[in-house]
Amino acid sequence: MAPPNADLSHSSNTAAASSGSAPSPLFKVNSPNVQYTDEHILSKYSYFNTLVTKQADGTMIAEPTETVYEFKTERTVPRVGMMMVGWGGNNGSTLTASILAHKNKLTWRTKSGVHKPNYFGSVTQSSTVRLGVDAEGADVYVPMSQMLPMVNPTDFVLGGWDISSKNLAESMDRAKVLAYDLQRQVTDEMSKMTPLPSIYYPDFIAANQEDRADNLIPGNDKRAHVNHIRKDIRDFKAANNLDKVIVIWTANTERFAELIDGVNDTADNFLAAVENSHEEVAPSSIFALACIEEGTPFINGSPQNTFVPGLIQLAERHKAFIGGDDFKSGQTKMKSALVDFLVNAGIKPVAITSYNHLGNNDGKNLSSHRQFRSKEISKSTVVDDMVAANDLLYAKNEHPDHTVVIKYVPSVGDSKRALDEYECDIFMGGRQSISMYNICEDSLLASPLIIDLVIMTELMTRLQYKTIDMPKFSSFHSVLSILSYMLKAPMVTPGTPVVNALSRQRTAIENIFRAAVGLSANNEMGLEHKIW
Repeated sequence: MAPPNADLSHSSNTAAASSGSAPSPLFKVNSPNVQYTDEHILSKYSYFNTLVTKQADGTMIAEPTETVYEFKTERTVPRVGMMMVGWGGNNGSTLTASILAHKNKLTWRTKSGVHKPNYFGSVTQSSTVRLGVDAEGADVYVPMSQMLPMVNPTDFVLGGWDISSKNLAESMDRAKVLAYDLQRQVTDEMSKMTPLPSIYYPDFIAANQEDRADNLIPGNDKRAHVNHIRKDIRDFKAANNLDKVIVIWTANTERFAELIDGVNDTADNFLAAVENSHEEVAPSSIFALACIEEGTPFINGSPQNTFVPGLIQLAERHKAFIGGDDFKSGQTKMKSALVDFLVNAGIKPVAITSYNHLGNNDGKNLSSHRQFRSKEISKSTVVDDMVAANDLLYAKNEHPDHTVVIKYVPSVGDSKRALDEYECDIFMGGRQSISMYNICEDSLLASPLIIDLVIMTELMTRLQYKTIDMPKFSSFHSVLSILSYMLKAPMVTPGTPVVNALSRQRTAIENIFRAAVGLSANNEMGLEHKIW
């Protein structure tokens, strides 16, 4: 069976990509440290940091450091395919319809009026970056998407797998996310898109998903499943004349896989476990392994521990890009912003209670305890680094009470309802309680994150660096921590600290992009306005 040809590309950019031309930049940096060629942007960048040494008497010595990096970014934007695991779910069908709406410049009517497509909620497509100041000292902003050459999401070629055989039009109708008038206009195209068969290991997802599982890769041989998925990726790439494919997991939340010495603790043990079809090798890990062996970036958008230690070692061995875990769309994004604010304001959160209910298939799957446990872990660790950053508020090993509750309520559909309460200690023994109620369409927040994850991952395949001690340019580490802004439980390079604070995650994206074009890190000192 040939992969579905869901060519959603936009003609002008496709022509540019196939001709090997680079898009014209919105701005150019005028600096001896930056060079533009037909193929690359080359920059030199001084990275300043502070090395702190703790003394025996408890004092500290702070020493400014400087490291010079060189960056090389390929300017030609390739033709990119995105394959989604769980293409027929709410996120996959919603995203597919939205890209068709952009491609075809559709408008649709609801009771509130006429609407047109947008990419609101996408940090790459709908946010700006402060570039600098003009001659009068006024701030100048540019779209983040124009900082470096990035793929236009309207040009994505879409495909993927699903355990359900419904075509994308049927999946969109089942999801009940988008307005009827929009669904009506994209139904014909989406009815021609059918997911490839996927893999189904019943022990990893809730039993209530069994009735969907009618589109399966046969057999129980996990190595055969890896090889089957690898062939799917190759066939999809060839059939659609693609330069690159990015695979993203937007399927059901799995239970956590047990970490077992001799099974998934090392790269070789994990490969042996796959060969032996070990019961603790999860479906998401099979997809990740197939991508790693195929040299295709893989992003995990669900909270399970897809990337067991052996898989991370394999990604490093193959120099393959991976990222995860769990889309950070609504409640957790607000939590990572609010706790960051409170702690930095010297206010001490002592209890965080998060209750939410939803009625989509994600909620149905999470009504099973083992799958819920995966989500609970990803949502409850989001404040750890912010708490650890302030030992004036928190003693060693002290942590706020943190409770997460998720309930399945079918009648609310994709409209997720989230209630958060923050209990804080304030001045002189006082207490502050903050309650927040958030209602949102879950898939309309998650879909733009998928766009950002794919765009930024693809960009990182074209961005390389070197230091003065390195003989040649190198790709960044396999674990793409730059994706942390979009993920609840961000993966980082082994041995490095996790950053959950939303402002720091966003600043990291901005400043890496700035470094790649030879601009200094953004700061908010505003000295041009503060000195005579």
